[in-house]
Amino acid sequence: MKIQRITYLSLGTNQGNKLENLQKAINIIANKVGAVLKIASVYKTPSWGYEGEDFLNTCIKVSTYLPPEALMRTLLKIEKELGRVRQDSNKGYSDRLIDIDILLFDDEIIFSKTLIVPHPRMLERKFALAPLAEIARNVIHPIEKKHLYICLENCLDTSEISCTNDKLTRPIPITEKYNYIAIEGNIGAGKTSLANMMSDEFNAKLVLERFADNPFLPKFYKDEERYAFPLEMSFLADRYQQLSDDLAQFDLFKNFIVSDYYIFKSLIFAQVTLHKDEYKLYRKMFDLMYKEITKPDVYVYLYQNTERLLQNIKKRGRDYEQNIEASYLQKIHDGYSNFIKTQQDLNILIIDVSELDFVNNEEDYHFIINKIKNHNA
Repeated sequence: MKIQRITYLSLGTNQGNKLENLQKAINIIANKVGAVLKIASVYKTPSWGYEGEDFLNTCIKVSTYLPPEALMRTLLKIEKELGRVRQDSNKGYSDRLIDIDILLFDDEIIFSKTLIVPHPRMLERKFALAPLAEIARNVIHPIEKKHLYICLENCLDTSEISCTNDKLTRPIPITEKYNYIAIEGNIGAGKTSLANMMSDEFNAKLVLERFADNPFLPKFYKDEERYAFPLEMSFLADRYQQLSDDLAQFDLFKNFIVSDYYIFKSLIFAQVTLHKDEYKLYRKMFDLMYKEITKPDVYVYLYQNTERLLQNIKKRGRDYEQNIEASYLQKIHDGYSNFIKTQQDLNILIIDVSELDFVNNEEDYHFIINKIKNHNA
């Protein structure tokens, strides 16, 4: 599990649509740095250290797993993404589309070639200290050993500062939006990998399908006719018990639950593998169990084309999967498609990951996370 740390960031702008600049920066920080927990009011201040347009400034409290140096690099990239062109520091202060500074990082004191924390000039600048004290009044400055509201009272900066009526919107983090996320997909789609990554990043309780412990699975791939019914019945019983137990026992120390399957998976595979009479019997058992299972807040279906699925299956090298045919994978996908079309009371999000490598590419991973975070029923 990655360690979440608290950082306070100062944001300022005096060019273009200033309020929009601040909001864009906050949105990208929420996507690439961590959950935005608090946003201060928007303050109007004169340019500091030179003659220029007035600034709009604010401060945000962010929970992040990035270490300080990586945080600094990420913030510089965000500034560049938003259009900031940094001037030679020897030429003094200048206008800017966006300026993002690290004011505090937990209670750490950092002196390095690229980063000094607490920000060395924050106590001299009302435009940084006033919004910071608003959302972190009783936080103690690590060097001064005084509460920030006391630091503000002692600040010698005489420049004018006024609180505006402008409002910024706090992006709702995924940890506040969902209690239970189910990730589904065909064999080899990457659902378990994504569930593991989300659990690690967001401190989520992880529920993984226990297919590796099913003694009928290797036998099924060798003789589908003989072992289809006992396989599907054992999967159904195990999935029902696991989801019932894990969803009923929510961990107070975890942010939410993420699973790499949903109980309806049992019916989809049963439709493909069972004969008509067997399926009728199976459906009766399934309907009884399905009524008792908690529905996820969002059901994420990872779509991958058949060619990519076969590549993934071959790559992960499970012996009993190597004879899976493209036609079988297509039947499974068709089953999921029919299920998705008929579920009106399930919050479904379909993400095409055929051209993505979210395990090895951070941008692809963030693309998926943002899809989930910004999804509305």
